[in-house]
Amino acid sequence: MRRWGLALAGLGLPGLGLAALGLAALGLAALAAGDAGARTPVDVELVLAVDMSQSMDAGEHELQRAGYLAALRHPDVLGAIRSGIYGRVAIAYVEWGGPLSQAVRVPWTLVEDAASAGGFAAALAAQPVRTIRGTSISGALAFAAGLFEDNGFDGLRRVIDVSGDGPNSSGDPVAPTRDAVLGQGLIVNGLPIMLREPGYTPWSIPDLDLYYADCVIGGPGAFVLPVDDPAQLADAIRQKLVLEIAGRPPTLMPVTADARPPRIDCLIGEKLLQRWGGP
Repeated sequence: MRRWGLALAGLGLPGLGLAALGLAALGLAALAAGDAGARTPVDVELVLAVDMSQSMDAGEHELQRAGYLAALRHPDVLGAIRSGIYGRVAIAYVEWGGPLSQAVRVPWTLVEDAASAGGFAAALAAQPVRTIRGTSISGALAFAAGLFEDNGFDGLRRVIDVSGDGPNSSGDPVAPTRDAVLGQGLIVNGLPIMLREPGYTPWSIPDLDLYYADCVIGGPGAFVLPVDDPAQLADAIRQKLVLEIAGRPPTLMPVTADARPPRIDCLIGEKLLQRWGGP
């Protein structure tokens, strides 16, 4: 375990059936969101921006996908949704890799109960797991930020939840892009995935959690939730969703409010790419 010592309980993974009823619930939720151009009030608008770069193997991608599927159906996540002022949230699921390689896998959907959460999970489960070449966190942030415009929802908070297993190495530098996204009133939280030993590839860095804290996340209550054990990934995803939906930042590694310089080089990924070439 790393310095923040995540102590997460075990989480069972429910079945990943693609029932037609679940897909129908998803369609009705999306239709209601865009009814006559009205903006549906929600507690949070949340983009799940998930790294599908080739630096993770197929097993890790499958584990990550299963973690999101389990979390979306978990009673703790449903309880967090019900605890809000409106008792509903809007969620979109995006997978990303290189600067121009982002894809919306599940569009904006109103989630307010077990049926709509199950419909969202069923729609995600129906998507094949594909890897994407390149690692552009800046591209993911810019793409996700554009999804909030005219999405049919009016959230009390607007959050981008970005996961990844390496630093930004292509596209625009990440820190200026992050700052531009924060200027739109958005919050960026991070899930650095640190399942490999440092140095597993020439493009990996040992302090990815610190990199996310200083170069990627930002906004009121923004936080980093690092994961360094495959057995904890599903539980970490669930905990992260609960915190984001409920609007309660953890005490693990919140972003600081001062203007101190980053403790890590925010261009380290680009420099590693120049040194070793692309993966």
